[in-house]
Amino acid sequence: MPRILIVEDEHAIALGLRNDLALEGYDVEVATTGDAGAARARETTFDLLLLDVMLPGKDGFAVCRELRRAGVKTPIILLTARVQETEKVMGLELGADDYVTKPFSPMELRARIKAVLRRAGSAADEDTYRFGAIEVDFARCRAVRAGHDAALTPLEFKLLTTLIRARGRLLSRSQLIDAVWGAGTAITDRVVDNHVMNLRRKLEEQPAEPRYLISSRGLGYRFENPDNGQTEP
Repeated sequence: MPRILIVEDEHAIALGLRNDLALEGYDVEVATTGDAGAARARETTFDLLLLDVMLPGKDGFAVCRELRRAGVKTPIILLTARVQETEKVMGLELGADDYVTKPFSPMELRARIKAVLRRAGSAADEDTYRFGAIEVDFARCRAVRAGHDAALTPLEFKLLTTLIRARGRLLSRSQLIDAVWGAGTAITDRVVDNHVMNLRRKLEEQPAEPRYLISSRGLGYRFENPDNGQTEP
């Protein structure tokens, strides 16, 4: 039974979420402040956090930042009435896994929860992956190049993980946007291109002639590992 921590200060919303998710078979706990939610997430193992952004005192962004800096890898879905794309991107950069805007339907939220839990379970199946001088540690959300931290941002790491999981398969920019930034996020293809270029600068020996992060003009990107002769998962 997956355990979910809801961090929400509006009683009616928290109660509705708790009852709906409990009926779906989840073990649900509620915290009403950012401080209480951060403390529970650090001291207890949960499978998912539903974290409201607009909390009294410590807001959801601060909680997300604090947990990721403390090494807490529990998947986080941010809940907010805000609609600015810059704030959505900021939440993802801080380490959130998805972002749902209020008002939302229970059906949509349940689908988002299942998708995040499914991705988290898939990541747990493979602890590390190596290519060239790079070692990717999925559990710690860290990539090391020749013994040194590659200093990937959370979004860059999520993009790299998505490509590695689908290695050998071409992913369109829209598929990458859905997987990394979230379905329906209004960002341009150029944003994806810029993040791939950043990954190449940090991971490829010759970024202008990449061996691993391969582009297909006008179509998208794929990850290949020629070092072991494998291009399929």
